[in-house]
Amino acid sequence: MKVIEIQPLTRAAFAPFGDVIEMEGAHSFPINAGKCIRYHDLAKIEVTGEKARTMISWLRGEPYALPLELRMVERHPLGSQAFVPLTSNPFLVVAAEETENGPGEPRAFRTKPGQGVNIWRNVWHGILTPLEGISDFVVVDRGGEGINLEEHFYEEPFLIR
Repeated sequence: MKVIEIQPLTRAAFAPFGDVIEMEGAHSFPINAGKCIRYHDLAKIEVTGEKARTMISWLRGEPYALPLELRMVERHPLGSQAFVPLTSNPFLVVAAEETENGPGEPRAFRTKPGQGVNIWRNVWHGILTPLEGISDFVVVDRGGEGINLEEHFYEEPFLIR
């Protein structure tokens, strides 16, 4: 089994797969008579299809233990998917680039407090994987008609540690 080492989540490292949602380094400006700072335009939300809409959901996930076997990745061909944590618990983000034979070798990222991700449309990724405790997330993704889920099962699993 091939081992995938977890790396820190940074904008540069995650750039092939989507956006890192965080205040650090973001364009910001005061609003509401200076009583609030807006961290502006943190992610590119994508939805396609005639009757598509952007929706907001709330997820509560149970933690996973490391090391973790990765057997499957998924993608959403009709819209992006953003995960904004509501706790300070880290979570694991797994993503893989497209190759001519399907998803390539995955990469694994560990978030730090204050980081979320927006996984672009058609990007292979792992499932929501909280670490270190039950975690709540706001999810922004696509609703509407059409099949917006494809799964790929690797012939041999990867070990993420």
